[in-house]
Amino acid sequence: MSRIHIHPIRVYYEDTDAGGIVYHANYLNFAERARTELVREMGISQRAMLEQGGGTAFAVRGASLDFLRPAKLDDLLQVETEVTAVGGASVELRQIIKRTPDATELVRIAVRLGYITLAGKPARIPGEVRDLFGNWISERR
Repeated sequence: MSRIHIHPIRVYYEDTDAGGIVYHANYLNFAERARTELVREMGISQRAMLEQGGGTAFAVRGASLDFLRPAKLDDLLQVETEVTAVGGASVELRQIIKRTPDATELVRIAVRLGYITLAGKPARIPGEVRDLFGNWISERR
């Protein structure tokens, strides 16, 4: 079963350059917000991991972006997030940012999250958290 989390984003003036086009780095911000909402929807508290989980957190280990088309001021976008793999200390996701309502793909992002201690050392993802991500694994490639 393929599960896709969808998060809406409106492009504001602060997201754009002088020409009203979304500044490239802001797509990473949009993707981060969508991942945060996915994790929240799963029932995972990132704050609890930091405060009660021995000081652990997910951090972006790597991201690859493919810019297809620009988003512009006032566009309504949606960020689609799919979990593609879950390992002992990492999670891989695919994110696609689309303009709505026409569903035009604007940006494709492949993200690898590492689970780390606050000291920056890799840590094993707790079994219950790994299972929650596993329930969202997409079989689409």
